[in-house]
Amino acid sequence: MYPVSDRFLARLAESHTPVTQVQLFLTDGQVVDLPHTGGSVQVDRGQAIRRTCTVTCPDPSLIPRTPTDQLATYGARLRISRGVDYGDGSSELVPLGVFRLDSVDGDVSEGPATLQGKDLSAIVQDDKFTTPYTATGTVVAAVTALIQRSIPDAAVISLIVNTGIGRRTFEIESDPWAAVQEIAAAAGAECYANADGEFVIATLPDLLTTDPVWAIEATEGGVYISGNRAMTSDGVHNGVMARGENASENSPPVSYLAVDNDPNSPTYWSGPYGRRPTFYSSSTLTTTGACQQAAVLKLAQAKAPNASGDISSLPNPALEPGDVLRVRHEDGSRELHQAAAFTVPLDLGGAFPISTISAKEDA
Repeated sequence: MYPVSDRFLARLAESHTPVTQVQLFLTDGQVVDLPHTGGSVQVDRGQAIRRTCTVTCPDPSLIPRTPTDQLATYGARLRISRGVDYGDGSSELVPLGVFRLDSVDGDVSEGPATLQGKDLSAIVQDDKFTTPYTATGTVVAAVTALIQRSIPDAAVISLIVNTGIGRRTFEIESDPWAAVQEIAAAAGAECYANADGEFVIATLPDLLTTDPVWAIEATEGGVYISGNRAMTSDGVHNGVMARGENASENSPPVSYLAVDNDPNSPTYWSGPYGRRPTFYSSSTLTTTGACQQAAVLKLAQAKAPNASGDISSLPNPALEPGDVLRVRHEDGSRELHQAAAFTVPLDLGGAFPISTISAKEDA
């Protein structure tokens, strides 16, 4: 969860006036505070581009009409925040993301104008390789080089134990953002653009060992609105074999099989669910240890849907994918959920649906 005060979290469950801010950074250096009547920020760790946004603005003059307007708009960025008004003249805002402005449309006479954008990882994704590109060294160095190839001043934050990778050459037309994810996976990690517009290399928090950051409770003064629980075996794997072979460095083949070895898990490798492995390979994996790290990350993703949920609560703009949530339903049952996707409204909308990637009973 994005760092906020205890007062902020308490206020979310109380009657309050939300505060939102949308800033437009034009390519000519102007910064415009945009009046807006609605919109939302969608956050989904299951998508290649984790954060996207839509903003509704009543001012139709934002719609580009001339080449000068287009030059100022193409490449412009949005910075969006939401927070709470404490009613005493003070407020607290939380960033929701920094976005590349991708489109502006609407009625040129009456408006409104609708702005849409993607987080800064889209800049890396669209900068396809026009010559073969070779990554080598360590995970952090290789990921940083790929990101800063497209965004020279990008901040890259590593929250992992760095590890070496084998030489990997990406062909012309390849997707650099997919290359970033492949290299991060060699350390059992993933990479994403956070709410501040920084790039983070991190592992998915473990649901069973990570403390919950927020309570969603169906009690008086709680933020719970509704909740659903589901189970599915579609696309669910309980074993991942990661393999690496790097002919350019004359490295011998290496591999590691990670399995769900928890006897209490519904996807236990040796249980009634059966063995359902999936496979991952990359020339960046040159040691058994690197294969193990990659396999463990992939396994956490592959078996996560064994239990899923859709929780609806009052909005919390500080939430991050991967956050562990303590949920108490109306029947008194308690569960731990891990946030996967949610949409933060930019208006006074009440419901805040949260899709989760895993859920366990909370003792």
